[in-house]
Formats: sequence, C-alpha cells, structure tokens
Amino acid sequence: MGETEDQQTAEQPEQAQAKEFNPRELRVSDAEREHVVGLLQKAIGRGMLDLDEFTERTDIALAARNRGQLNAVLADLPGLTHRDAVPVQQYAQPAYPDPAGYPPPPPAPRQWGSGQHLELKSHGSTLKRSGRWLVPPHVSVRNKYGETKLDFTEAQVLEPVVQVDLDTKWGSVELVIPEGAAVDVNAINEIKWGSLEDKTNTNGYAGTPRFVLTGRVHGGSLTIRHPRRGFFG
Repeated sequence: MGETEDQQTAEQPEQAQAKEFNPRELRVSDAEREHVVGLLQKAIGRGMLDLDEFTERTDIALAARNRGQLNAVLADLPGLTHRDAVPVQQYAQPAYPDPAGYPPPPPAPRQWGSGQHLELKSHGSTLKRSGRWLVPPHVSVRNKYGETKLDFTEAQVLEPVVQVDLDTKWGSVELVIPEGAAVDVNAINEIKWGSLEDKTNTNGYAGTPRFVLTGRVHGGSLTIRHPRRGFFG
C-alpha cells in the first residue's frame, strides 16, 4: 500500500529539520582562535577579567572547535566581539547575556598596581611554567630545596618590563627568555654559596620584554638562557 497524504505531510517537517544548519557549528581556524585570545588580552587590560578568568577563557578559546564555543568566551565582554562569530542573540540559549545592550567600555585601560603580581612557590618540588601562560609585570619566585623553570618563549607578557623577585635557598631557578628580550641582574642583592649564569649575555642591554631580576640566591643556582635551537637552527 502507498503512503497516505497525512503520513507524507507528517514526514516533511522532519526532513526539513534535518537539512537545517546551525551557524554555531561552523569550524574555526587557528587564526580565529588567536584573534579571540588577543581580545581577551584587551579585556584584562581594561579590568574586565582577572588573571584566573583570563587563563580559563584562553584555554577554552584555544580548544574551541566551532564558533559557538569560541564566541562564548566573549559574549559578556562589552565592546569586544569576534569579527566573524555569529551574534549571540541568534542562539537559542546563550551562555552569556547579549553584549549589544551593554554600554561602551571605559576609555582608559586599567593600570597594574604594585600589589598585582604572580607568586610562585616551590618547596622540595619542581615548578614549571611554559607554553602560553600569562606574565604580569611582577613575578615572585619562592624556591626552597626545589626546582623552578620559567619559560617565557611563548608566554603572553603584559608589560615591556617584568620584575622577577627571587628568594631561592638551596634550589635552582632557570629562566628561558625569547630572542630579542633582555635581562637586568644588577638588582640581585645576594648570591651566597650559589651561582648566577647568564647565557644570553643581555644584562644591561635594551630588549623587549626586559626582565629585571631582584632578590637573592642562597645555596642554589640561577641560569638564564635563550630557547635551545633545533638541530638545523
């Protein structure tokens, strides 16, 4: 028996629904992810995000596979939108409010205060930072009987000058700075039963970013170097 007219009519909406495409599912490229991370950097500079929020959203943006996931990290940030992302109001249930109704962002960016810094502690253990991590203008390293390695090669440095305050006792600290950067170790006030080795030979020279080291190295080692080149580098 052939299908009745009612059966054919009932199947048509299902067929039409199967052909619909949600713009949120459009795949995103590495360039789009990098663009959104740049917008998140502007947001933290304007005081709309703190360090933890920036790190969390950056991880989401870099792992995003489609525009819905990518735009979600920007939707509640006024004045910051992904140039190619689908507007939030088109979503059925947006993760954040529609930014269109927000007032424009404040004209002046936030200035970092002396108390806003990153403190890293290592006691009898190994602590490493590498890859894409956020570097505020002030970093404190507290190392006791441990090992600390800070690789700034791919880090997102917020200011051209970064103060790194060291308090190292019977531990080792290794700093890897990118090509074109420089260090200043003249403010290290104590090296006792320890060593300081600057393999970059950039102390006192101009460079961006510039890492100004202060504090002490007691019974340990401080090594500063550029990233190791490949076999054909």
